[in-house]
Amino acid sequence: MRILIVGNGGREHTLAWKLLKDAPEATLFVTKPNGGMIDIVEPVAIAPGDVVALAGWADAQNIDLVIVGPEAPLASGLVDRLERSGIPAFGPTKAAARIESSKSYSKDLMQRAGVPTADFASFVDLTEAQAYVRERGAPIVVKASGLAAGKGAIVCETVDEALGALESILADRAFGEAGREVVIEAFMEGEEMSVFAIADGREAVLMLPSQDHKRIG
Repeated sequence: MRILIVGNGGREHTLAWKLLKDAPEATLFVTKPNGGMIDIVEPVAIAPGDVVALAGWADAQNIDLVIVGPEAPLASGLVDRLERSGIPAFGPTKAAARIESSKSYSKDLMQRAGVPTADFASFVDLTEAQAYVRERGAPIVVKASGLAAGKGAIVCETVDEALGALESILADRAFGEAGREVVIEAFMEGEEMSVFAIADGREAVLMLPSQDHKRIG
């Protein structure tokens, strides 16, 4: 079996290691693999975000399965392109990936579905966002709505901090296109935990809960 893993971080390294344990006969291809996995996979000299090139390469190389790790290629429609070429892919379509690629969309979805979530408001206008912060007070959380490599959420202890964060995101475009819209959330104190499920549109299987430990600074 010929498997392409899109991405080159620790997550993809773990996937490659586990796949080879379960299917040692498989040939694994990885986009620009890191040094830790270079000896167990075949390198593919295409960036994980180049969805057009990756879909074409997978088709030309008769890839049997593509596993997509990072959010950006999912948000750019890599799975959609692969499916149009008849290549099975593990990962959500562009439409389904919006719950990851747009915080504003995901918050609206949770609100409509009755899923508990922190109080929030979304803004594209800096003046309106700043007025909302002044009205709500602090502590408060300011988030770039789009994908920002895990750095787009800013916990603000004071109103001035929040106003500065809004200026940075909406006016200065500190996060580029990811900051065209912001989500302002009520501050909730506690430990962060993630619970994942693998779903096919009909059934879902829960995985073990985990925590994301971000580097300080």
